[in-house]
Amino acid sequence: MNPLYRNDRPGAYPPSWYAASTNLPPERPPLEGDARADLCVVGAGYTGLWAALTAARAGLKVIVLDAHRAGFGASGRNGGQVGMGYNKPQTWLEARLGEGTARALWDAAEDARAQLRLFCEREAPEAEWRPGVAHGAYSAAEAQEDAREAEHLATRYDYDRIEVHDADGFREIVRSPLYQGGTIDRGAAHIHPLRYALALARAAEAAGATIHERSEVTRVDTGIPARVSTARGTVTADHVIVAGNGYLPNLAPPVNARVMPINSFIAATEPLPDRWHEVLAEDIAVADSKFVVNYYRFSEDRRFLFGGRESYSLGFPADISTALVKRMTSLFPQLDGVRVDHTWGGTLGITMTRLPHLARLGENVMSGAGFSGHGVALSGFAGRVMAEAVLGQAGRFDVMAQLPVPRFPGGSAFRAPLLTLAMTWYALRDRLGI
Repeated sequence: MNPLYRNDRPGAYPPSWYAASTNLPPERPPLEGDARADLCVVGAGYTGLWAALTAARAGLKVIVLDAHRAGFGASGRNGGQVGMGYNKPQTWLEARLGEGTARALWDAAEDARAQLRLFCEREAPEAEWRPGVAHGAYSAAEAQEDAREAEHLATRYDYDRIEVHDADGFREIVRSPLYQGGTIDRGAAHIHPLRYALALARAAEAAGATIHERSEVTRVDTGIPARVSTARGTVTADHVIVAGNGYLPNLAPPVNARVMPINSFIAATEPLPDRWHEVLAEDIAVADSKFVVNYYRFSEDRRFLFGGRESYSLGFPADISTALVKRMTSLFPQLDGVRVDHTWGGTLGITMTRLPHLARLGENVMSGAGFSGHGVALSGFAGRVMAEAVLGQAGRFDVMAQLPVPRFPGGSAFRAPLLTLAMTWYALRDRLGI
């Protein structure tokens, strides 16, 4: 079944704490009839909205089409962590791409974080940018590897915002008995992701872009101009940016061969205003070294937002809560018995290397997808650099398009069973501590 509708009601935001704590806007009208644009954007998440905002501020006529609502997909459901760099260490990128390209990619990732921070400060204070993201290691070897990477960033990239902690020091801040050390990146941050997405939509519209919701794109016909079709209308456009990520149906087969949809889940507890320091000594976010990663933080009203439990089937499990709570209380036994008020899931796009996939699908069609759980900053920046390429400034797009993202073995037809097999193995390694 189409990932757009497998787990969600059309046009309805999921029952998340994010939606419950946000003043949701009225639904925008769908596309009706034929329209003309300089740029048509498919998808109103971070990628599509930043593309629309950038192009509209440059004076282009922009139309954005989304099958559901702005910020409906991963952009409005994720863990809200604004991390550093990519899902691979800089040393990994240097070894495969050379120091010059790795440096350019580092600069792009830092620009992505700066772009997000500035937008939140100026145009989305309700997104509540809060600094600090920790990374917990389950073994001394993993902690040493994190420390070496922090030292490399400090000496080669002049990035000195990462604190390295031994096991005792880390447990003073992240109060789980399981971590054997870790780091805290003071340049990273966490935000309310849905409020950020909705602020981006407002900004794009204020710049002149038009957003049509409940307008699923059924076909993209390449050519000059291109033609983008929905059930009730078409957009003829000089340029198209495809930004559906994990919710992308079979509109772009070359993207589907490299990007696979997976599901992740989050639970929000009851407010813990008098107990949250039992878990975290500071108001920071945390992710850890499990391959099937745990990620968590506290909300503004001190609910514990705990995420993880990746699923490689298209459908959500009937019971989201039980496995999440088990993972949560294994990390933090002090939370045993705490009530869970909200649980939700969402679909994201991952790649073989867990690096973003930016590509040209034709002379005037581009795609950005596969942010692999690291996209709060990078996905929006990808939208911006694709819009810059539309405007004739392709330098930063060309840099990010160098990230190595191979096809899944067998292409889209075999990506799901092969990845499920691989993920089952990694999940077993996580449980065994290998």
